[in-house]
Amino acid sequence: MGSTLIREAISRNFKIVGAVAAREDPNIDKTLREAGICNLDVRIVDPSRIPEAVRDADVYVSFTTPEAEVANLPVVADLGKKIVMGTTGFTDEQMRKIRDAVSSRVPAVFSPNYAIGVNILFRLLRMMRMFPVEYDFSIVEIHHSGKRDAPSGTAKKMGEIISDSRGYTKIVYGREGLSARKPDELEILAVRAGGVPGVHEIIIAGPYEMIRIEHTAFSRSVFAQGALYAAEWVYKQEKPGIYSMDDVLGGI
Repeated sequence: MGSTLIREAISRNFKIVGAVAAREDPNIDKTLREAGICNLDVRIVDPSRIPEAVRDADVYVSFTTPEAEVANLPVVADLGKKIVMGTTGFTDEQMRKIRDAVSSRVPAVFSPNYAIGVNILFRLLRMMRMFPVEYDFSIVEIHHSGKRDAPSGTAKKMGEIISDSRGYTKIVYGREGLSARKPDELEILAVRAGGVPGVHEIIIAGPYEMIRIEHTAFSRSVFAQGALYAAEWVYKQEKPGIYSMDDVLGGI
């Protein structure tokens, strides 16, 4: 994702001034050129050198692991750098630590998915309260076999919106044996296969009809595109706080 983000940023005339990777990454201490990512001599550093990497930056854009964000984002916020973060899979405690460290210091955009289409879909889902009570909602998400968290952060966000609109109080992540659906249940099903960047499908089924709404990401570039929209937006913000892609899209 980092390589995709850098290439997309260059194509959109962003200036890359630093790059950070995990300590075990084989490209540590190489330049972006030497790593075959792009034709820039910006050096890739490990997280202990974040102050060096972000020294000349306006916005820090991060897609990594929850553990890395808990360690890195407070450092970035203390340095006064604005943040765009797309990592998912946090525990409630991890997210609380990050919010506490960032929200009062700098403007930051946090989103489980930066695809523009997905964020428009979030808005559409808020209209679903108009369906009669006998209509059931289910979410199916498909991602590459290497994705760590399941269900995806995007599916969880969709589930939160639907549950708020429909009054669901329980989430079922799979069924086996005798397991009839109960009225208070929302289904979220996760599939991990191959190299799929991301598919999210909403199924709305009543007694005599069914609606299926699907968002398919063709490439990780769609997430980079949205993150860069967010970077442009947060660069203009002065009030510290945690913002969402809904805020970003409202300002485009």
